[in-house]
Amino acid sequence: MSYVLEVIDKSGKKVHLSKERWKHILRHQYMAPLLEDIKNTLINPTLIVSQKFDDTKRNYYTYYKNKRRYLLVGVKYLNGGGYVTTAFITRKIIRR
Repeated sequence: MSYVLEVIDKSGKKVHLSKERWKHILRHQYMAPLLEDIKNTLINPTLIVSQKFDDTKRNYYTYYKNKRRYLLVGVKYLNGGGYVTTAFITRKIIRR
């Protein structure tokens, strides 16, 4: 399977973004120029929040000070690696 991107995240695990998930993310047209930002968020996030009810999922955040918004990149981990499930801009840190 080919990936749009593959990086080693902040925790040292390999994370990929599949073409299918990238297509899902691109439903938000404003996300098209943010592929590099998604990559940087995984490598050097402002904040990482584990999901409360699923310890295999984490939300990575980068804060855009000028926009007063966050880029959220959702990751699910399986078998020692992970994959991006979603990414979008949000005003709040999601802690669930």
